[in-house]
Amino acid sequence: MDLTPIIDGFGVVLQPENLLYCLVGVVIGMLIGVLPGLGPAATIAILLPITYGVEPVSAIIMLAGIFYGAQYGGTITSVLLRLPGEASSVVTVFDGFAMAKQGRAGAALGIAAIGSFIGGTVSILGLTILAPVVAGYALDFGPPEYAALGLLGVLLVATIGNGGKLKAVIAAAVGLLIATVGRDTFTGAERFTFGSLNLADGIDFVPIAMGLFGLGEILYNLEQNHKKVHAPAKVTRVWPTRRDLKDSSGAIGRGSGIGFGLGVLPGGGAVLSSLVAYAVEKRRAKQPERFGRGAIEGVAAPETANNAAATSSFIPLLTLGIPANATMALMFGALLIQGVQPGPQLVDEHPDLFWGVINSMYVGNILLLIMSIPMVGIFVRILKVRPAILAPITALITLLGVYTVRNSVFDIFLVIVFGVVGYLMKKVGFEPGPLVLAFVLGEMIESSTRRSLLLFGGDPTGFLTRPISGTILAVIVAVVLFPLVRRIFRGSRPAHEPAAPSTPDASGPADQADHPDHADHHGTRETTEAR
Repeated sequence: MDLTPIIDGFGVVLQPENLLYCLVGVVIGMLIGVLPGLGPAATIAILLPITYGVEPVSAIIMLAGIFYGAQYGGTITSVLLRLPGEASSVVTVFDGFAMAKQGRAGAALGIAAIGSFIGGTVSILGLTILAPVVAGYALDFGPPEYAALGLLGVLLVATIGNGGKLKAVIAAAVGLLIATVGRDTFTGAERFTFGSLNLADGIDFVPIAMGLFGLGEILYNLEQNHKKVHAPAKVTRVWPTRRDLKDSSGAIGRGSGIGFGLGVLPGGGAVLSSLVAYAVEKRRAKQPERFGRGAIEGVAAPETANNAAATSSFIPLLTLGIPANATMALMFGALLIQGVQPGPQLVDEHPDLFWGVINSMYVGNILLLIMSIPMVGIFVRILKVRPAILAPITALITLLGVYTVRNSVFDIFLVIVFGVVGYLMKKVGFEPGPLVLAFVLGEMIESSTRRSLLLFGGDPTGFLTRPISGTILAVIVAVVLFPLVRRIFRGSRPAHEPAAPSTPDASGPADQADHPDHADHHGTRETTEAR
């Protein structure tokens, strides 16, 4: 393995300008992680217009910092206030707040910071080793392979992501439909433009992202009833004891592996990783009843896993051009805005960006480890700002931002329309992630499919004659059939066989009894995202 590009990547990230953008990104990410409502996807969507005037490497370094920095921030309020700032920190509430009630808030925050740093670092090392290898194999990809891979990415997010599967498939189908609006690149015919010149070139990614994730999220969260923020638990000794480190070492190791593995898969991500890591630790424990009553492993495992997953989700984006989740779909859009096409050619065509972004994560993780504990007091004060004050300011920034991209009033109209659509989707239980992901992959799927059919003389069975595309299509069939087979298998169980324990039990009896409303602060949003 040639280490020269990796070393050059450190030269890129250690430039003062890029270090500043890395710092700005992780600080904004921590702030967003602390504040309930706006997640990293919404924040990245709102900040997309800013990236137009910034160098591509600096812009992506900042946006990446926002993403993995948000995983750190959500921990602080989960432990101190029983208020998850991020969906991926929901599981941390169970034992983190219980530890805070026992006067061990500092230990919980300390082990969360250490686990997050280790999980993130392990994942970055895996990214450094695995990404070039995957990109090398992906150089053999042609239009048939990209068509099949794009379809698999949409399908996986729709079937194993958060929320109801049918609703996710419907949202993805709508996203694919929106991607067809505009002039056909093959024939020049106009599709779904309704005679409007504004739609002739298609719908831009920025208004869709800023509407669904920005304005839609603001409207939805304003409607939720947020309870008054309680006084936070007192933080005394931050560094965990030797026994704490020993007890949580296994959980941190397993959480790193779980997070890295699930983060790579489309539809996995930080939320699923934290849930699985917590469930694994509870199942392995000799005394599972400790979980929900202040078990330090119940904090270490999910916090390690969600940070590892946040980093490893960059692998399919940078090497294959396939976003693994909604936030990665926005990163995909940000790269396209900069004139950079994510995929296997990225390593060779833009090595400064590829290795600069990866190596910036080492620096970002160190910055987060240093800042996470000293800034606790500031974050708790920020929580006291009422949503009614923050929401109109954020909405104004969103509308001004989208106007500055193309100086188009029509784009403001689109943001408002998609903001209302995003709000209504959240109300009825539809997640906007599959829609945005399908939209960004729609053009690639369509153009690759049509090029493939030209290569095969119009014969669709040609996809099966190529080893890679045939294998991917076989995986697609397996993904579609697996839920049906599982349902048939469950239906054939004997009536007396007990059902498998469900995820909500992970909170433990003590937590459920003492805190029946532990998710009230997030209302429907938390329930939907963590489902």
